[in-house]
Amino acid sequence: MKNLKLFFLLALIIFSSKTFSQKVIEDYKPLKNDSLRIGIKDSDFLPFIQSGYTLMLPENKSINSTLIFLEDSGFDKKNKNSKELYKLASYKGFAVLSVSTEIPFDFYFTKASMRSTHDLIKEVFTKYKLPNKNVFFLGASLIGHRAMRYIKFMKENNQNFQLNIKGLVICNFTLDWTRKWHQHEREIRIKRNHLWEPKFINYMLETYLKGIPKTASENYHDFSSYSYFDEKNRNIKLFKNYAIRAYIEPAIKYRLTKKLQTLYENNSTDMVGFLAELELAGNKNTSLIVLQPEENSTKEKSVQTTWGRMNKTELLNWIQKQIE
Repeated sequence: MKNLKLFFLLALIIFSSKTFSQKVIEDYKPLKNDSLRIGIKDSDFLPFIQSGYTLMLPENKSINSTLIFLEDSGFDKKNKNSKELYKLASYKGFAVLSVSTEIPFDFYFTKASMRSTHDLIKEVFTKYKLPNKNVFFLGASLIGHRAMRYIKFMKENNQNFQLNIKGLVICNFTLDWTRKWHQHEREIRIKRNHLWEPKFINYMLETYLKGIPKTASENYHDFSSYSYFDEKNRNIKLFKNYAIRAYIEPAIKYRLTKKLQTLYENNSTDMVGFLAELELAGNKNTSLIVLQPEENSTKEKSVQTTWGRMNKTELLNWIQKQIE
């Protein structure tokens, strides 16, 4: 009887591995010997990364949705929390596509970056005959920001190839770059936190948006998917027809005690404001998931810890409901 049970257990493992196996395809261009200036010092450069994509296809299942992550290159270096979703997605019959430009920490300031992403996505959908339906963009930090910038680019530039986007899953990242610039200016002024990121991001904003919010407000509004300071909220209409789920972890007490940050220095304000404006624009298919800090056992509270705490199985069930 014991041997029989072991036989059935082994058979189940073999059957499951075949049923839920995943085909991984990687295609990246050779690395350029070039770098990007990120500050005023002679040492303020970051080397370019490889542009290309990783495609994960479920085997022995028809594809009923494609999940897209606009990540940086290198499968082994990708965010471990995203990688949890890759395998779970194949169980649902979802393809997963991860796309990278050659720019490190790419904010999608330029059309060249977004066009590069668009061309790669078009290439993958054509070459591997992915069904152009039920497409979802997902991501935290710059990954989510890139998704929203890409959607704006695709719609406003009348690209011949248009993705049939069903929804967005966004997690605890900056939408309002006017607010973010002021946050960083305060951090630099009070000198309480590590200043590499504030100096780097504000340098990039001021360089590519051609000034500070006071002198280039229109550029900051155009770059922001949502801004409390933009009376027109011109970009909201781009997302009003999508199913949208937002994850936040305000961690107000942690930010106050550890970093002396105010409510203004919190990406959650952007997320909530974005959903409110979507509701006003007529989008009735939005949801907000608030992760309570007391439920988080990790000492650090960050965008990536929020992404890590997501119930990924429940999230994929939510995506499945959107396409049924």
